[in-house]
Amino acid sequence: MTVKNEKGQAILKSVLDEVSKVVVGKDDIKELLMIALLSQGHVLIEGLPGTAKTTVARTFAHAIGGTFKRVQGTPDMLPADILGFYLYRADGSSTFMPGPIFANVLLADELNRTTPRTQSALLESMQEQQVTIERETHKLDHPFIIIASQIPYGGLGTSQLSEVQTDRFMFRTWSGLSTLEEEDQILKDIDAITEPQIKAVTTPEDIVRLQQDVKKIHIADGVRRYILDIIDNLRHHQDIVLGPSTRAGIALLKGARARAFTQERDFVIPDDVKRLLSPVLSHRLQVSPEAEMEDIGPEPIINEVATQVPVPIIDNA
Repeated sequence: MTVKNEKGQAILKSVLDEVSKVVVGKDDIKELLMIALLSQGHVLIEGLPGTAKTTVARTFAHAIGGTFKRVQGTPDMLPADILGFYLYRADGSSTFMPGPIFANVLLADELNRTTPRTQSALLESMQEQQVTIERETHKLDHPFIIIASQIPYGGLGTSQLSEVQTDRFMFRTWSGLSTLEEEDQILKDIDAITEPQIKAVTTPEDIVRLQQDVKKIHIADGVRRYILDIIDNLRHHQDIVLGPSTRAGIALLKGARARAFTQERDFVIPDDVKRLLSPVLSHRLQVSPEAEMEDIGPEPIINEVATQVPVPIIDNA
């Protein structure tokens, strides 16, 4: 049985087509951004400078018709530079000056160049879609998604994101260098890419409705148990000293529902879960020092567990 939501499917296709006018390749990142948006999640993109991290986020925001704001991470950035502040006048009155976080899509570029204090300013917004400034709570726009980029840790002037921070990102993905064919296409279309004519193909209100439609996607007990078994096996793996939190299982469930929706199904299959294992789990695992000495990272462990956990047989007839 397929999802009978032709308008919704047309919106998703139009957004991806519009983004692809500017962003050559990066299909995995485009898919994860769409799934995260439908699941009300956030995305952390890691990669070297010049690999289209900013371009894909900006184009994505314009295509969904939402407001887009960008902050450039620097060591001297303060929380108020992101959240906003109150402007006080001599007569005692004050006016709230909203920061760039009041947008549908916020790009936090090179987030790991900021200090831990500034990084933590995003925590409340990522979990509760609100910010508290001087004891006053301010609701954020809907839909709301943070797309953060970071350069590989160890680069000049970087501060590693805390486990609490990374756990709030639904997905982490890698933005690598383009293939030669893709780079050739970029060079041929460079004028159109640098001066893009991106139009909004939907509205934030339509996206909010799609988010509600995704919540109606059915997930069988067997698939839900499959997610729990993977999480549990990782927590007890001999090479893992810090396993995934409950938020990881929630991200897998919500992400699998959204992927099923993008595939025009009204039910989740195990392949939806498998597709998202690495983006959901790789940044939530801390391997043991012994495993690191043997050059074993999270990815091989995730793949190992995925092959060991029995895949449920789902009958949706």
